[in-house]
Amino acid sequence: MRKDKINYYLDIADVVSNQGTCLRRRYGAIIVKNDEIISTGYVGAPRGRKNCCDMGTCIRQKLNVPRGERYELCRSVHAEANAIISAERAKMVDSTMYLSGREVDTNEIIKNSCCCSMCKRMVINAGIKTVIIRDSQTEYRVIEVSDWIKNDESLEGVRGY
Repeated sequence: MRKDKINYYLDIADVVSNQGTCLRRRYGAIIVKNDEIISTGYVGAPRGRKNCCDMGTCIRQKLNVPRGERYELCRSVHAEANAIISAERAKMVDSTMYLSGREVDTNEIIKNSCCCSMCKRMVINAGIKTVIIRDSQTEYRVIEVSDWIKNDESLEGVRGY
């Protein structure tokens, strides 16, 4: 049986996440417009720098930093940011980003994940219209980016996700 288009793209994002080099979580992101993949991104250190998986250590893990906090300590560029960096803005306007994440230790799909506040700002400025995030092998959430603009949690000091 053929999968629905959303899970098809989420599966591709999941495969992209396998290239991730983070010791905690693997995320993959793809940007799609008019049924064409514009770019992909996964979590990893900036080009030329050592990845956490090569060093065998994660500073955020070592310091027991909770999910969604203190990203300035992280060596990696997030999947969403890498996908945005690799695409032309004109092609991203009104596009959809598909995001899939897994725990490195268990390979379980990360429940209730969302873009961090820095990635939300990049998604907004890239002109992406919708973000679809995988919650299970077949379930997902559809987020209208305009909601992140209207409901600006940064004004209330909300941290994490």
